[in-house]
Amino acid sequence: MIHDSAIVSTKARLGQKVSIGPFSIVHDNVEIGDGTIIGSHCELGIPSSLGDGSPLVIGANGLIRSHSIFYESSSFGKRLVTGHRVTVREMTRAGENLQIGTLGDIQGHCSIGHHVRFHSNVHIGQKSTIGDCVWIFPYVVLTNDPHPPSEVLLGVTIEDFVAIATMSIVLPGVTIGRGALVGAHSSVSRDVEPDTIVSGSPAKFMGATSKIILKDGSNESAYPWRRHFHRGYPDDLVDSWIEEFRHQD
Repeated sequence: MIHDSAIVSTKARLGQKVSIGPFSIVHDNVEIGDGTIIGSHCELGIPSSLGDGSPLVIGANGLIRSHSIFYESSSFGKRLVTGHRVTVREMTRAGENLQIGTLGDIQGHCSIGHHVRFHSNVHIGQKSTIGDCVWIFPYVVLTNDPHPPSEVLLGVTIEDFVAIATMSIVLPGVTIGRGALVGAHSSVSRDVEPDTIVSGSPAKFMGATSKIILKDGSNESAYPWRRHFHRGYPDDLVDSWIEEFRHQD
């Protein structure tokens, strides 16, 4: 299941039923889990002096689409999925079921939780910390340098269940609290409280997320979104959400 034109180091560790497409390169310091599919023209495990010498680890049943690049010294849980032309630098640690959209750019030295969704053209700056079940929509930028250019890096913290809408910028050192919503085209320069909405440039407090009503005729609140949106999440997690809100209703 390795294409004749692919270059795969004999030192790389490949699980069972791994597929590697045309013209892809797998370097020495790489571990790929069972059932993972690597598309064409990918490069995995690029050596880097900025890493810690640990391997690039891709968990089982991943899908890395064409022209994507991953450096060594990063690890990903099972079911990683990427779009095309993704770049991931060293020292990125991610949980299960991460999705990285086309032209996504993760600059490394980041921590990413489980079931995180990055849409296309998302930029994750160094030192970012991202919780579980976070949604980051197209063209969002997480920054880290408070007075560029400098050697100071203040990473952004995004807590569980946050949604950041398209073309927003989160400035260095900001924490966005659990379940918050950042409106489209926002520039966030201050911490955001949990379960609140901020929007604008500069972003301002707009109220509680519970005030947003679903536009489906139900007249129910759109947030927390996990009350009604379950597509793509594992059954055990969805069951825990259903149980959580059963006690609240």
